[in-house]
Amino acid sequence: MARLWEANPSAEFKRRLGRSALELGNTNSSPSCPDIWEMDNGDFAIIGRDVTAAYTGRLPHDVSVAADERIVVIPRNMLIAAKPEIPHA
Repeated sequence: MARLWEANPSAEFKRRLGRSALELGNTNSSPSCPDIWEMDNGDFAIIGRDVTAAYTGRLPHDVSVAADERIVVIPRNMLIAAKPEIPHA
């Protein structure tokens, strides 16, 4: 069965939402992950810590993770900083 949505691996990074990890104090030496980016096709890329293995056995009953998906966690301050730049529609 075909998926209704599929990630487009040819999409390009368009703009960072919020501030960088360095600006937010989430890294101390280089501008590394985590990060939130809008892609040129309108999708969003989230760069964070892969915690899939830690959460797989305790997902809510209506949550599933496909073999090609990962659970990614980013710091709270990063998403809050990005909130004003996330489109409403």
